[in-house]
Amino acid sequence: MFELTSETNSDEIPVNVKSDNEIDSDESEESQTLSTNVEELAKLLDTEKEKVSEYEEKLKHVLADFQNLNRKTQSDIEKGVNAKIDEFVLDFLKIYDDFVIAKEVFSNNKINSDGLDSILKHMDSLLKKYHVVPIDALGEIFNPNFHEAISIINDPDLDDNTITKEIRKGYISHERVIRPTLVEISKKG
Repeated sequence: MFELTSETNSDEIPVNVKSDNEIDSDESEESQTLSTNVEELAKLLDTEKEKVSEYEEKLKHVLADFQNLNRKTQSDIEKGVNAKIDEFVLDFLKIYDDFVIAKEVFSNNKINSDGLDSILKHMDSLLKKYHVVPIDALGEIFNPNFHEAISIINDPDLDDNTITKEIRKGYISHERVIRPTLVEISKKG
């Protein structure tokens, strides 16, 4: 087509008129540029989606590690506290055993043991309050989880490994044996 330009007249507006071929060419170039940009953006989006997926997986692993560490730390703290409590209870039980022996001696010698009875009742209630319970063993079958055999007697009337005598009382605290019962067990002839 033609191009109107005015070099002489300043009131005229310059107009560039393009042919249909030139317009189609420009549109085609724009279309190609847009499709190239869309493809690049789609690739970038896919790349970013992969990165997000990787980061999500890493975050899940870090969170799982944190939860495991938290559980282990709690467990270690509980075990440490329980070990110290068990140590204290074992020391307390030694004193308790001495009071029981003293009461037996007083009773055998027909000496008034009312004071010791009162102390032992308080000690029993303290043990009960903190879930420390004695292991009943007499007449039971020997169980190495709860009992420690220190002597064996021959008795044809009893089954093997029947506990015939408690030498020292054992105790359980919070479903843990803190002191096994020392026992005497039977063996058949």
